[in-house]
Amino acid sequence: MSSPKKVVLAYSGGLDTSIILKWLQTEYGCEVVTFTADLGQGEELEPARRKAELLGINPENIFIEDLREEFVRDFVFPMFRANALYEGLYLLGTSIARPLISKRLVEIAAETGADAVAHGATGKGNDQVRFELSAYALNPDIKVIAPWREWDLTSRTKLLEFAEANQIPIAKDKRGEAPFSVDANLLHTSSEGKVLENPAEEAPDYVYQRTVHPEDAPNEPEYVEIGFEQGDAVSVNGERLSPAQLLTRLNEIGGKHGCGRLDLVEGRFVGMKSRGIYETPGGTLLMEAHRGIEQITLDRGAAHLKDELMPRYAELIYNGFWFSPEREMLQAAIDLSQRYVTGTARLKLYKGSARCVGRWSDASLYSEAHVTFEDDAGAYDQQDASGFIKLNALRLRLLGQRKRRLEGQG
Repeated sequence: MSSPKKVVLAYSGGLDTSIILKWLQTEYGCEVVTFTADLGQGEELEPARRKAELLGINPENIFIEDLREEFVRDFVFPMFRANALYEGLYLLGTSIARPLISKRLVEIAAETGADAVAHGATGKGNDQVRFELSAYALNPDIKVIAPWREWDLTSRTKLLEFAEANQIPIAKDKRGEAPFSVDANLLHTSSEGKVLENPAEEAPDYVYQRTVHPEDAPNEPEYVEIGFEQGDAVSVNGERLSPAQLLTRLNEIGGKHGCGRLDLVEGRFVGMKSRGIYETPGGTLLMEAHRGIEQITLDRGAAHLKDELMPRYAELIYNGFWFSPEREMLQAAIDLSQRYVTGTARLKLYKGSARCVGRWSDASLYSEAHVTFEDDAGAYDQQDASGFIKLNALRLRLLGQRKRRLEGQG
């Protein structure tokens, strides 16, 4: 690969990406454009601007963008229409953020005339795959630079030495090894490494950042009502909110009750297993409420087919194939299923649990007249079940007769 002349770097302003910024300048002698996305991680982003300027980046080449609404509207919500869970548990908070960051990296590269993009993902994780598959899907000719797969800065000591040699500011707490690494956005927080690397040891409570310990949550339950239109949440307790506002509100409510904690050992796409601590308070409420509405508005056949498709859909997102044709095909089917998923679900939150305890919709398929144990006034003729059972039993009876006949001959 020829040396790039201008590179767009996914830049957080932290030590690692600041080192990458300087490394790109010294290793390739290229112009660097920084891109910092506000995805609701809860940190001020202006320090990233000042850090980039300190490292010699032209102000015109510093991009800081608030992508919270786009993130929830165009990425989180479509994923939640599918009730996506990776390995049955993980709500894919990190996975779903990467395609949006890659999308903007590629777009900014086109806007600024850059011929490459760069990221700070290591060679051991999933994020390198997600960033790069998305980038290549959107621009097949883009160059991607992954410093962690190229440089010889293979230890924290070497990183600090490089930073000191190049006058890169080092926060005092960075001189010691961090107890764990954190990735955050509006959907979740993810913590990995160090004190969490032994899966036999319970994670210390200080790892959790968005949720109170369930044992310390309020002693009284709280009820929350989430309104949906065509599969997407639109209101909380009757108040209409934008996608990002709604998820922010649910994070606050769920976090207060200790909802959405997950301790997971997962199978990474690159082959190894890793242990992560995830907090997804708002997403946990959203998932429970969405499934509650689907229970009364989705036909059994559609609901069961969705549940069959979901693991494949979740795996595609986890593995970085958001922009693949197969994900788009599945999304089209999922979105079609959501046409009548409109209504309200009531959740009961109590010490870490979020349970749907009520749901209603003008598009409901639930018929009390058909299921009542009281007089149904002729809504359902129970004698019809006799023929239904006989027809479904026919093949089983024929199989049984053959088995008896052949085994009897033996």
